[in-house]
Amino acid sequence: MTQANRALIIVDVQNDFCEGGALAVAGGSAVAAAINDLTGDYATVLATRDYHVDPGSHFSADPDFVTTWPPHCLVGTGGVEFHPALNTDPVQEVFIKGEYSAAYSGFEGEDGDGTPLVEWLTARGITDIDVVGIATDHCVRATAIDAVGLGFRTRVLLPYTAAVAEATAEAALAELRGFGVDLVGDLTHTGVPAASPSTL
Repeated sequence: MTQANRALIIVDVQNDFCEGGALAVAGGSAVAAAINDLTGDYATVLATRDYHVDPGSHFSADPDFVTTWPPHCLVGTGGVEFHPALNTDPVQEVFIKGEYSAAYSGFEGEDGDGTPLVEWLTARGITDIDVVGIATDHCVRATAIDAVGLGFRTRVLLPYTAAVAEATAEAALAELRGFGVDLVGDLTHTGVPAASPSTL
């Protein structure tokens, strides 16, 4: 049974964040497929998309994989597209973010008409948000924290997320709890990037 005032936000389930991509996260492909089991439970399903043109210092030739990263999700490349295992048919709107900035949070995104995510949700009476996607310790974390700050009751469905690294995942989960985000289930996809920096 769907809940009219609850939305599912699918964060950055894109080719570059899944195995074989420029910034692959272990378990990304499995998460992409698993999310399909959820979407039928929601009346409102949205997705965010990392959409970089020139995000400045977000990209680095010598990334630390915490605040700087190899080039990824570049507009005009296959890496920016949603992973093929994710069924996007239920997605009602896509919010792009990060053309000229890092933009970790989905709430920095806008739809094709330039409407910010928070305005889109508010206009439709959404009060509760469930967050899934990639990566638990970065864009999922930032999206959930912003959601709470904007007054939405927020859950992160951990089995439907994948994290970059164990240490940053643990820190992110502690931070999310501190902000009042409800963490549902266990984080099962976490570890080092699926490709070593030398092969990215």
